[in-house]
Amino acid sequence: MSKRKPYPSDLTDERWALIEPVISAWKALRTSATGHQGAYEMREIVNAILYQNRTGCQWDFLPHDLPPKGATYYYFAAWRDDGTDQKIHDLLRWYSREHKHRLADPSLIVLDTQSKRAAAGVPAVTTGKDAAKKVPGRKLGLAVDGLGLVLAATVVAASSHDNQVGIRLLDKVAEQTGTIKKALVDQGFKSAVVDHGTRLGIDVEVVKRNPVDKGFVPQAKRWIVERAYGILLMYRRLVREYDHRPRSAESRVYWAMTDVMTRRLTSATTLTWRDA
Repeated sequence: MSKRKPYPSDLTDERWALIEPVISAWKALRTSATGHQGAYEMREIVNAILYQNRTGCQWDFLPHDLPPKGATYYYFAAWRDDGTDQKIHDLLRWYSREHKHRLADPSLIVLDTQSKRAAAGVPAVTTGKDAAKKVPGRKLGLAVDGLGLVLAATVVAASSHDNQVGIRLLDKVAEQTGTIKKALVDQGFKSAVVDHGTRLGIDVEVVKRNPVDKGFVPQAKRWIVERAYGILLMYRRLVREYDHRPRSAESRVYWAMTDVMTRRLTSATTLTWRDA
């Protein structure tokens, strides 16, 4: 670890110990012909990714005492493309569930979507306008368990119907585990998602809003996914769509949840906007 002054987003020794085995195994399979290990420590690369995720800065604005854009983006893209980002995330999710005396994989999931504006420079071919919410940009879909941990994330154009997002999430979840028996969704999802769930052996229940309720009223169990979205919005890179590739935007979700889970597992805390 370098001797620089730490940032609040930096990994502690305990948090790095939860991630390091996967990173070291990945690195061991990719040694150069000359045996060169690279100019930057893997822990510092992860620190740079977490710093950008939390602060929302552009690649060129990474602090000078962190690895530069070229090195950081190289590993971010490599781990995005080969699934290492999700592998780290999923191992931590299993560990987090077992830490709470739950089975590694859940039987119940909750699905929902959130439309976000796209920043200037995001390719128009990957964006659209959410007709219902009047939001131009992209739509993030999440499938979370009863603890609010993410099983799957998908990013599509905001013009995509919730049915399309729901079907993609159900497919992703079914590929990962066969334990899911029930999924809760809101009224934005229609019969196409219910029918697709039936084909996968998942009972999809549309939770209807009480017509007498006014304003936002949390619904039993479904509020868990709303909380997950709220937690993710603490990571400024996820407040808007900045990434050119939707897969990069999905990777941001996995890194944010990796940060959340390592903090919970080690009882680490960080300042939030609620603190004085």
